[in-house]
Amino acid sequence: MQISPEHHLTYCTNIHPGETWAEVQQSLQHVLAVKRQLGHPGPFGIGLRLSAQAARELAGPQVKSFREWLVANDGYVFTLNGFPYGGFHGEVVKDAVHRPDWTTRERVEYTTRLFDLLADLLPEELTEGGISTSPLSYGPWFGANTAARQAATEAAVLNLMEVVLHLVRLKERTGKSLHLDLEPEPDGLLNDSRDLIRFYTEVVLTTGLDWLHYHLRITRAEVEAAIREHLTYCWDICHVAVAYEQPAEVLASMRAAGIRVGKLQISAALKAQLAEDRKNICRALAPYDEPIYLHQAVMRDRAGGLTAFPDLAPALAVLEEKKYDELRTHFHVPIYTDNYGLLRSTNDAIVETLRLWKADPFTHHLEVETYTWDVLPDHQRLGLTESIERELEWVLAQLR
Repeated sequence: MQISPEHHLTYCTNIHPGETWAEVQQSLQHVLAVKRQLGHPGPFGIGLRLSAQAARELAGPQVKSFREWLVANDGYVFTLNGFPYGGFHGEVVKDAVHRPDWTTRERVEYTTRLFDLLADLLPEELTEGGISTSPLSYGPWFGANTAARQAATEAAVLNLMEVVLHLVRLKERTGKSLHLDLEPEPDGLLNDSRDLIRFYTEVVLTTGLDWLHYHLRITRAEVEAAIREHLTYCWDICHVAVAYEQPAEVLASMRAAGIRVGKLQISAALKAQLAEDRKNICRALAPYDEPIYLHQAVMRDRAGGLTAFPDLAPALAVLEEKKYDELRTHFHVPIYTDNYGLLRSTNDAIVETLRLWKADPFTHHLEVETYTWDVLPDHQRLGLTESIERELEWVLAQLR
């Protein structure tokens, strides 16, 4: 939905199962139900998630019929989620969510196909659209092998530049400014905002710029401007909170580095203050240790040091060690409350980030992304339409 002439709010449809285009089409009935419940006047923006299979099936004549469906139902697409390539519901995902990574042709071809679709779907009156994507690869696959990490990073930047080149050509043909939004995630090759800034300044604007300069044959300053326009930051508030980053510092550092925020993903992590009642805190956390998604955990010790764990289970195994005073885990919980009994959420980070955005809107695209409704403990599950509506209403209240 438009929250101003230039700014759009939606929720990500990765909430809904659907790997084929037919399944995605069916899931969009949920979007219409949310739109009705909200009663928001005007067109309703959709944060569309398409798997590689759905993207292939939508390409071609199906796009025209989908555009007609959007017009008939007063909807529009302005952002896509291009992170999960394959299955995302009803099967074990864990680290497979990173496959194929940015070292592969599959990731390049999937992403360029998504951009071609977005250019076709973006309404005529909108000139900007974006797609969020993975943090290059999954760090634990490389272990302590620095050479392998470096090789993956160098392969990834050249593939990213191929997509940027595609976006430059798309803009020449369509007038649409489309951006690829890199999404740092705990244990990603880009683990946090600091990793993204290092990658951008030390790799993208050196090796990547050289490659793109060769292919575009324009000045280096023009090449850099193209990179900064088409390669941006997907700020996932949950991920920032799990890394114990401060929103104001993230915003300041991105601005100092000249990196645009392409999309703000509004999401909350789960956290626990580790007081003396550690046994009961451990019991309260246990239902969130589920087998589908990665729930990376970061624990802070009393000296302020951080220890990362690849999933929640290994963190729970050492929870009773007295040196730790807080745990945060990458489990997207409903954003409209911070109270989970002995546990809390990081929705205070959402409140702070939206306060910064209200003072100076740093992105045009805002998207709620709580994709874990089907793996939440039973007592936290509400009707899906009601839950999504409640999250969007909560965000609108913060923005008011």
